[in-house]
Amino acid sequence: MLRALPVSCVSTGVLKGYRPSLRLQTPKPFRSAHKGSHRSAPGRAMASAGSDWIKQDERKMLHAVYRVGDIDATAEYYKKHFGMKQLRYRDIPEEKYTNSFLGFGPEDQDYFSLELTYNYGKDSYDLGNQFGHFALAVPDVYKTVEKIKAEGGKVTRDAGPVKGGTSEIAFVEDPTGYKWELIQRPDHKKDPILHMMFRVTDLDKSIQYYTECLGMKHLRTRENEKGRYTLAFLGYGNDEDSVQIELTYNWDPQEYTKGDGYAQIAVSTTDVYKTQEQIEAAGGKITKQAGPLPGLGTKILATTDPDGWKIVFVDYQDLLAELKE
Repeated sequence: MLRALPVSCVSTGVLKGYRPSLRLQTPKPFRSAHKGSHRSAPGRAMASAGSDWIKQDERKMLHAVYRVGDIDATAEYYKKHFGMKQLRYRDIPEEKYTNSFLGFGPEDQDYFSLELTYNYGKDSYDLGNQFGHFALAVPDVYKTVEKIKAEGGKVTRDAGPVKGGTSEIAFVEDPTGYKWELIQRPDHKKDPILHMMFRVTDLDKSIQYYTECLGMKHLRTRENEKGRYTLAFLGYGNDEDSVQIELTYNWDPQEYTKGDGYAQIAVSTTDVYKTQEQIEAAGGKITKQAGPLPGLGTKILATTDPDGWKIVFVDYQDLLAELKE
């Protein structure tokens, strides 16, 4: 539904070398990019109205969009090794791209999906180092890894317990090179797609954006003194019962590149126009004004987080109508 267009440049973010003050229980209010942090009375009223709209709106993460070099090989890999199903497939010769949607259940239910995009003639992508990985729950991580190995798949971290913890994980790469963290959860009953990990340059600011602009819940934070990093998990559902965003903040200075592979996350909303007003009132950046897509009629809007990660809000009723076609 949302095409991942080719990227013509590489974005870079440089960490400023400080550790965020995550010991505060409540994140500080998101601060507008405009001069000064004091909101006028009308500004406070707008922010309050935006907060009310977040409570009224019904949001969930719908799918991730990313570019692949071989769409058929990638889809087959996900089906064979992860147990996904192909939900939709479309080829658009006049625009020279193909989409394949994969996941574990129907898109109009509580399942997250993956929108793979193949642009004609583009067989490889620079994945950069700022996008981290996808995470997937599997019944037996050891058997899954052995099967992938036996069939020539790439394993970058063998199955075993996390250092200093009890979780048993592995890391593998799909045919394009995207990393997948496999987490052993034999009793997991919900959608196996657990989270996507992004590296960020200012964790406090990112948490404020995801909670106040996108309306997500800050579910938990985990600090690793030895590894010198902090993780924050955010989402629309309760912890463990829906797909989440994992933000990773490295305490030591890092230089990041986004590459041109990963594109965006799609999120549902019941009114893209009210959602745009709410994001703007919270100080968020709108990169595509709310309105219908040419040809499709599905209403969307686009925003970017402080590191430039793109989020597209989609009118949910329009999406349901699109799925019926």
